[in-house]
Amino acid sequence: MQQALGRLVRIAERTVEGLGVAGALVTPLLIGTVVLNVTLRYGFRMGMIELEELQWHLNAVVLMLGLAYALKHDAHVRVDIWRARMGRRTQALVEILGIVLLLLPFAVGVLWFAWGSFTYSWSIREGSPMPSGLPARYLVRLLVVVGFALLIAQALACLWHAAQVLAGRAEDRA
Repeated sequence: MQQALGRLVRIAERTVEGLGVAGALVTPLLIGTVVLNVTLRYGFRMGMIELEELQWHLNAVVLMLGLAYALKHDAHVRVDIWRARMGRRTQALVEILGIVLLLLPFAVGVLWFAWGSFTYSWSIREGSPMPSGLPARYLVRLLVVVGFALLIAQALACLWHAAQVLAGRAEDRA
């Protein structure tokens, strides 16, 4: 059982890693879109709804695929002044409590509502309300579902690792 769970954790973490890197690779495209949009708007007085919406869509890709990646790499916000003073087992216990009491309820709640929003958007084939806007807004809503599903998977992987520390079977995650 323990080996099977360990394999599932590794699969989840490889998936989070791959999609997180893919999301990061979209960042230069996002930056280019923002620069082009600002240049056109303020340099040439040409506003383009398509570029504005593309910015938001690309931002959604980067953010939603980066959430779980940040958790995996411990790059999220913490109160490090307290954490640094804790022993490894105490850190693991705080990690477990934070995941179970805060992260998972929040992420599951967002996933629940995001799924409903996506399915409704898909059913009406939602697009931009602007005449020249981008179609397929439901794809961005799907990104929220995927992002929070990945976050939950990574949170469960972190929970596994913290439990291994408490059980004295921790592998080095460096």
